[in-house]
Amino acid sequence: MLSDWTVECGVDDPVLVVPWSDPDNPGRHFLDLRENPYDLDWLEEATQHPPLLHALRALNAPRSPVFTAKCDVWTLPVEEIENLRFDLDLIPEDTAVGLGSYIDLIWRERSIFVSFHHHEQIMQRIQRMAIPLSHSYATLECVLRPALVDLSTPQEGFTISIYVKALGHNAEAAEQHWGVALNEAATLLRSRAFVTS
Repeated sequence: MLSDWTVECGVDDPVLVVPWSDPDNPGRHFLDLRENPYDLDWLEEATQHPPLLHALRALNAPRSPVFTAKCDVWTLPVEEIENLRFDLDLIPEDTAVGLGSYIDLIWRERSIFVSFHHHEQIMQRIQRMAIPLSHSYATLECVLRPALVDLSTPQEGFTISIYVKALGHNAEAAEQHWGVALNEAATLLRSRAFVTS
């Protein structure tokens, strides 16, 4: 699977704040799926897209090294489909529709959460481990951003946003390619390579 990572930690770049709430839509807010896994039933994106539900359940499970802060799923616009098609070296007939998603991840281990260096190493490891995955219609991108988490006491650190995007000849094929790639990305993130002792 095509994989890449970038850093967006400049002065003008956004900061992930947890807990968060959407001022324009009070129904959209942070759900602590570690403490309340059944809150997944209230997450519209997860009920509409079962692969996202399964990924969120896996990434927030007790043995996972991370927990999730935010997510979304969307249909890719034409320009993004064209760019992704070019990156993946695919033909238009096979790639008319695209689906994308992101999940913001927070590392549970405080020493990792606060360390820029550890996050760089993690993203490099994700990229190396994703390359052998055989998903010619999908990409995985990691973006490192600053984060402020205040669930008991305020802590400044970092989040990794994982973006999974996939193409298909129709909406059903695009969702299938995306779902398989998202599931493997979640499985990869729960592997021993990312669990601290």
